[in-house]
Amino acid sequence: MTTKLGIISDVHASPVPLKQALEIFEREKVSEIICAGDIAGYFDALSPTIDLLNHYHCKTISGNHDLSYLQENQEQPDSTEFQYLNALPKKLELQIEHNSIYVIHAHPPLSQHGGIKLLDIDGDIIQQQKEYWTTELETFDHNVLIVGHTHQVFAEFLGKVFVVNPGSSQFNHSCMILSLPDKTVQTFALENKPIVKCWNFSMLFSRGNLYPSTGL
Repeated sequence: MTTKLGIISDVHASPVPLKQALEIFEREKVSEIICAGDIAGYFDALSPTIDLLNHYHCKTISGNHDLSYLQENQEQPDSTEFQYLNALPKKLELQIEHNSIYVIHAHPPLSQHGGIKLLDIDGDIIQQQKEYWTTELETFDHNVLIVGHTHQVFAEFLGKVFVVNPGSSQFNHSCMILSLPDKTVQTFALENKPIVKCWNFSMLFSRGNLYPSTGL
């Protein structure tokens, strides 16, 4: 039996690409949807973003931008947005199709900063980074690791651990479906834009204003 998991991350209060990703997951009949954090940040449509995640029953963890939102809005603890983000766990541990799955925003065990960076600016694997993280994960107790944070799109075996980063639905224009137990992924482009395998803010200046909606 094959179980499909829809995977998204770094939605950054931007509901349009998120909705498209969720509709893809619905069409592909995934069993669960996992969001690897950063619901808030950069954009201001947080409430409709949360509504979508709730409507599709997404299993969601917190990211660094979510913690920042909570710190900046401590005077509004009764708001729906504050309560939703405040209730998010920092990690998920799941057992699916005889696979032990760990979900964290940046890297295990509980980091929401730093993250697993494997790609250069052109989206190619940096072998030294792959070797470094293979060594770092040698004693990791799970065989599937789902992360976000770095705005990089990859699915790589690092030793015995299959590490999946779906990229940012907003900035990379991407989401993924992970199939278990065979550990294969499908990557889907969002908003009719090409997938950017490695995105960071320097690209706004080095390659022109690719993302005018950021206001940067």
